[in-house]
Amino acid sequence: MADTTTVSGVTAELAALDDPKIRAVNERHGDDHGVNLGRLRAIAKRLKTQQELARELWATGDSAARLLALLICRPKAYGRDELDAMLREARTPKVHDWLVNYVVKKSPHAEPLRLAWSADPDPVVASAGWALTVDRVARNPDGLDLAGLLDVIEAEMATAPDRLQWAMNHCLAQIGIEHAAYRDRAIGIGERLGVLKDYPTPPGCTSPYAPVWINEIVRRQHGGAADGV
Repeated sequence: MADTTTVSGVTAELAALDDPKIRAVNERHGDDHGVNLGRLRAIAKRLKTQQELARELWATGDSAARLLALLICRPKAYGRDELDAMLREARTPKVHDWLVNYVVKKSPHAEPLRLAWSADPDPVVASAGWALTVDRVARNPDGLDLAGLLDVIEAEMATAPDRLQWAMNHCLAQIGIEHAAYRDRAIGIGERLGVLKDYPTPPGCTSPYAPVWINEIVRRQHGGAADGV
């Protein structure tokens, strides 16, 4: 049995779990691993927090190993420059999303990185900045220029590359959901731009089209019609 306390042992275990069918599905979404995420989380639960092992797993460049690294790392142990470098290396959607949501959001460097990434010319990096802005809109909006964010979204979202457009659209919806004073404007921007209006949405799921998304979440929150709509 592989030694699962070393990077070679863990990567061998992950390789044994690689399922071609899962990999084929993931590849359609831009990811390049074939490990069931439930099994990946079970390994992380067993390993618990191991920062040095996490760094070694990340350094392999393997997406499954990197996802596991993000589950067993200590988010506050990373420096700002280290997180910036990791994000620029994280080109697959799942690794990118987990890095932002599980590590950067918990880091003391989240705010300076949010500001730097949002202005980055690389749209994938910029999308991480917008994802962090979504979190601030929802949890800590004090000091944010919400009207200014809506100005940028209105001017740039329609022509933004996919990953960046998705993050900006999430920010648009979050502003409309969380801040009643900006709800009508957020819905109006969504209606004028039409971004993700025709996105295929499974039954029982909420459309990512901002006007529908805003109205539905507000309706649920208030148990009736959306305020200001």
